[in-house]
Amino acid sequence: MLITPEQFIGFLGAALLITLSPGPDNLMVLSIGMSRGRRRGLVFGLGCALGCLSHTVLAALGVSALIKASPLAFGALKLVGGAYLIWLGIGALRSSGGARVNGGDGTALPDESLGKLFAKGLFANAINPKVVLFFLSFLPQFVVAERGDASWQTAQLGVLFTAQGVVVFGLLGYFSGTVGAWINRHPGAGKWMDRVAGTIFVGLGLRLIVAR
Repeated sequence: MLITPEQFIGFLGAALLITLSPGPDNLMVLSIGMSRGRRRGLVFGLGCALGCLSHTVLAALGVSALIKASPLAFGALKLVGGAYLIWLGIGALRSSGGARVNGGDGTALPDESLGKLFAKGLFANAINPKVVLFFLSFLPQFVVAERGDASWQTAQLGVLFTAQGVVVFGLLGYFSGTVGAWINRHPGAGKWMDRVAGTIFVGLGLRLIVAR
């Protein structure tokens, strides 16, 4: 059973805006690309994106176990997750923005291999507790429990999030010089991206809290 087109489109749109919003991962990809070359930026970005697969597994197992144990517990998870997304959204809406990308200034940096950079991105994302919490809060918002097999729905959503992350981070790494220079010339752009992402977070959270 595949997720519905409505689930696919709604989730992909939210995931893309969230991934594009300036944050530690994508700014690091840009910095590495600008300072060490587009290949290294691209490889580090792929590692960061694929690290999401570990969180997908945890989220799928957790959601499935909750539904089997108690539909009420699953409902509580979605409400708590909704509140967490609202909290993240308020933080993004209050952000002063001013994102800036470091790199490309001629500073000498250690020449790490592509494999080491990939592993660094993969490991950094896979062990980040904030990403675990985000996945446990974000993915269930798009699971339709009435359709059954919530773990399979969650897994598909997680793979979709990872896939768009691979594309976005790969493009950021490849075009790091151009994108990073544009962000540095337009620091206010980060603020508006935060506003968009914050609005999405708050909207998703409110939808879960008021839904029947």
